[in-house]
Amino acid sequence: MIVPVPMPVLTVRNLCVDARTPEGRRRVLDDISFDLNLGETLCIAGESGSGKSVTSLSIMGLLPKASLQVASGNIHLGEKNLVALSNRAMRSVRGGDVAMVFQEPMTSLNPVMSIGAQLTEAISEHQGSEGGTAQTIARQMLDAVHITDPARRLTQYPHELSGGMRQRVMIAMALSCRPKVLIADEPTTALDVTVQAQILKLMRELKQEFGASIILITHDMGVVAEMADRVAVMQNGRIIEQGDVLSVFEKPTQAYTQELLAAVPRLGAHTGTDGPPRVSPQVTTAIPTPPSPILHVRNLNVTYGSPRWLFKGKPQLTAVNNVSFELRAGETLGLVGESGSGKSTTGKAVLGLIPFTGDVVIDNKNIAGLNARQMQPVRRSAQMIFQDPYASLDPRMAVGAAIAEPLIIHGLGGRSERDDRVAELLRRVGLQPDAATRYPHEFSGGQRQRICIARALTLQPKLIVADESVAALDVSVRARVLDLMLELQETMGIAYLFISHDMAVVERMSHNVAVMRGGRIVEMGTRRAVFENPQDDYTKTLMAAVPVPDPRARHVA
Repeated sequence: MIVPVPMPVLTVRNLCVDARTPEGRRRVLDDISFDLNLGETLCIAGESGSGKSVTSLSIMGLLPKASLQVASGNIHLGEKNLVALSNRAMRSVRGGDVAMVFQEPMTSLNPVMSIGAQLTEAISEHQGSEGGTAQTIARQMLDAVHITDPARRLTQYPHELSGGMRQRVMIAMALSCRPKVLIADEPTTALDVTVQAQILKLMRELKQEFGASIILITHDMGVVAEMADRVAVMQNGRIIEQGDVLSVFEKPTQAYTQELLAAVPRLGAHTGTDGPPRVSPQVTTAIPTPPSPILHVRNLNVTYGSPRWLFKGKPQLTAVNNVSFELRAGETLGLVGESGSGKSTTGKAVLGLIPFTGDVVIDNKNIAGLNARQMQPVRRSAQMIFQDPYASLDPRMAVGAAIAEPLIIHGLGGRSERDDRVAELLRRVGLQPDAATRYPHEFSGGQRQRICIARALTLQPKLIVADESVAALDVSVRARVLDLMLELQETMGIAYLFISHDMAVVERMSHNVAVMRGGRIVEMGTRRAVFENPQDDYTKTLMAAVPVPDPRARHVA
């Protein structure tokens, strides 16, 4: 029997890319080689900084020339060597033969152009279709990616669509010219688990329908298991391992690949246990639980807009509807749900950052109706860790000053005492004290999140609200930050309101779980009760949508 030889659509050989730095040239891609075969999905996996996105930008001819350039190597699409093409020639290739879906659709779509105008622009450029024909093709593509009422969507602007719909528009735009190769760079990282599942299923279906070969770039090994035919693992600008998906997952040869796979949180990994795993060898006995809760929320409501919206603005929207729960010292309540479910709004209301009605009692003090001055003493008991550490740190303020700022605001300690406290906190979160003199841009994403945790700990709070605090982190960095949070809880007795859309992470971190949908809590109970015996259909849907990091268990489209 003659076995057919795979036919490469795209061939990358010995690709090297250099970065221009004040110290001279620095190699960021080193001797990258791989093939993308006809009808295949190749997943390129690795942490941030490994070179995944630089590889994709090199293929697209989109490297920023001021800072990056191809030093050597070839990229062949059929007979064309893309490295040797002029900018003008690459324009016809880009979008026509090779298309790309970027990670954040809101920054990739033009905010002042309608969806229809952006789709028809690409169709006219690469297919020569004009006017009504281009509009028809655009409408057909929106229908193909399962966007409801495509005729109306063509007239809308990006801000009028949800994150999942914007990503579908990006996929429609990329496929509108029927490219041979589709590159998707972290297309589901910012999406909820159910929307992510829909996008992955859509990509599988469209791959069959349009016959495109796909390069999927991701740090999520669950997505790799779900989508890949073959896998290339990158570290420090090199491909350190590649092969078919089963071989890489079941018999990884490199320690780094093994670490990536081991760091993936797996839904069901903690079945039969009542709380998170212990991570601190220093703690031998549990911190006693106080009789009264650190946080007591009763009938919490948050409403946006005006009841008389016809004359005063937008219609009234109830974002949080009659939410009640308790949280005790040393415990974590996982608050889970999709975007728009009211999770983050609940977290902000609990800390008095937005107006609310109802009762929120923090450390025996009801904060309902308190003004900013009256809230200041409460801030010593309750702090927040935000999703994006870079956005929540002042780029002009050194890290040490940012961590010490709460002490200054509350008039605690002298200069030397504050410096000692900063050094102690930096060590506590796994950083060196000399990091205090550096600025946020000088740190990685995981290090910045550690700095935000250190700042939240400055006043020794009893409660921390962590709002999607690890959502944007690589899987291995995420695992280290979660271990750090668990260790701090074990040694300091901190209570966490842990907000996330990642069910596997919530299962790992939580003692109790509340599932939100449409501003309401639809199910609440112990971690074991909710994950091992879910009662609400919505909870079951969230759990079923979680990617399983096992290619043998992948969903069939």
